Amino acid sequence: MTIKVGERLPDATLFEYHETEEGGCSIGPNAFKVADLVKGRKIVIFGLPGAFTPTCSAQHVPGYLKEYDALRARGVDEIWCVSVNDAWVMGAWGRDQHTDGKIRMMGDGNLEFTRAIGLDADLSRVGYGLRSRRYSMLVEDGVVAQLNVEVPGKFEVSSAAAMLAQLG
Repeated sequence: MTIKVGERLPDATLFEYHETEEGGCSIGPNAFKVADLVKGRKIVIFGLPGAFTPTCSAQHVPGYLKEYDALRARGVDEIWCVSVNDAWVMGAWGRDQHTDGKIRMMGDGNLEFTRAIGLDADLSRVGYGLRSRRYSMLVEDGVVAQLNVEVPGKFEVSSAAAMLAQLG
């Protein structure tokens, strides 16, 4: 069952690769409880099928990088990219996309978060295996305030431009 506007995010763990030892994080993959990270914060989360894939690398992540300042100006504390990849891959993709300090590249290699919000997809027919559907959401203090789920194969409603329009 897909999470809905007004519902609280599930208590799941996501993993993020850190290049430097700082703020209590060691170099390498670090585990984070979603509930701890969203408390009292306004966060845009966008999910996608996979790191280094064509639409994700050419449009989805670059769009959020381009609109970073505009999203922050509308009160967004953080932007997360969540994909069903491990933290090592997400870290490498973040370096490739130059996301450092702007987008947190969160790995959900076990689909714990993605399944819990009901946005997992079986893309085995095209060789991807189990992945995430493409989506974006605005989360305020752990509660979903906006949710935009793409029709499979499309990239329209989950873009940074669409999120900005919703924020007014």
